[in-house]
Amino acid sequence: MIKMYQLFRKHRSLLLLAIMIMAVSLVGVGCAKKTEEKAPTGEAPKAKGIKVGIVLSTGGKGDKSFNDAAIAGLERAKQELGIEYKYIEPKEMASDEEALRFLAENGYDLVIGVGFLMKTSLEKVATEFPDVKFALIDEVVDKPNVASLTFKEHEGSFLAGVLAAMMSKTGNVGFVGGADFPLIHKFEEGYRQGVEYVNKNFGKNVKVQSAYAGTTGEAFNDPVKGKALATTQFNNGADIIYHASGGTGQGVFEAAAEKGKFAIGVDSNQNWIKPGTILASMLKRVDVAVFQVVKDTLDGKFTAGNKVFGVKEDGVGLTDLRNVEPVEKEGVKNDAAAIKKIEDMKKAIPDDVVKAVNDAKEKIAKGEITVKDPTAK
Repeated sequence: MIKMYQLFRKHRSLLLLAIMIMAVSLVGVGCAKKTEEKAPTGEAPKAKGIKVGIVLSTGGKGDKSFNDAAIAGLERAKQELGIEYKYIEPKEMASDEEALRFLAENGYDLVIGVGFLMKTSLEKVATEFPDVKFALIDEVVDKPNVASLTFKEHEGSFLAGVLAAMMSKTGNVGFVGGADFPLIHKFEEGYRQGVEYVNKNFGKNVKVQSAYAGTTGEAFNDPVKGKALATTQFNNGADIIYHASGGTGQGVFEAAAEKGKFAIGVDSNQNWIKPGTILASMLKRVDVAVFQVVKDTLDGKFTAGNKVFGVKEDGVGLTDLRNVEPVEKEGVKNDAAAIKKIEDMKKAIPDDVVKAVNDAKEKIAKGEITVKDPTAK
């Protein structure tokens, strides 16, 4: 026993060293095992998603126009990028400012305001939360954490004017705007310039009637007023009316259907709402702009400043004048009779009309046609 003790004393340093080596080896094995559990061989780590909040404008979800287009962009981002999103309906909270602040306070990485009417509110909240990223559709806010998403509505509306003037049999077309605001003037003036282009280059003399539903945000959600305004224009000789009025445009479509006339939709593809009545829609690709700013945020490429989407950027333009699009089929729930009405209407658009629209689009994209912006300073 004494000899064993003496032996231990003699070689104690070596024994302790061996024990330490074994302990380190075991820890290493444990760490390696944990590492393997976190990232198994052949599996890439999952990308971190982000939370996006959006405050909708007048008309809210289901307006078949501006707000729905914004939500479509978020839904695409959810499916393709794995983001989470929440939308707040108008009047769900006491004010837009309160809704924007709620999202900024509750961990949303990107907060989006839909519509120029939110400019003041978003500017104030963005100042309060400099570490949160914001985006505003249809207005410019000069803040280091705000991306402004604006469109050349006058360019897309020019194409609507070309289509209306080329298709009119009475030489009289109409325009119905929502609120009498500078932004909506871009739609009307672009439309008028398109009509003038046809008059000048195709020997026509088409006149334009115009009317607005009001002077406040509520003018974008008044289909009764929209129907009344459209009915008056049809009674005064118009056979095609282009609207830029949000939910108010539903009344324009009703009037056109009842009168056996035509309408042109706006913002999103509205051709399916009254099959055979809506010649085309002026697409304002809010969905594309929203998706892009979300993707930039997720990729760490968010930048402040004004992002402008025109004909050249495929940010505005008309729906397909020849082919029935998937969204139109989905809109009518694949009803064969409704699809046939849309199909027949498109077939009835003469080739020279389609060519005139496509030529104008190409010239705008190349800079050969400059559509004047009435709001430009």
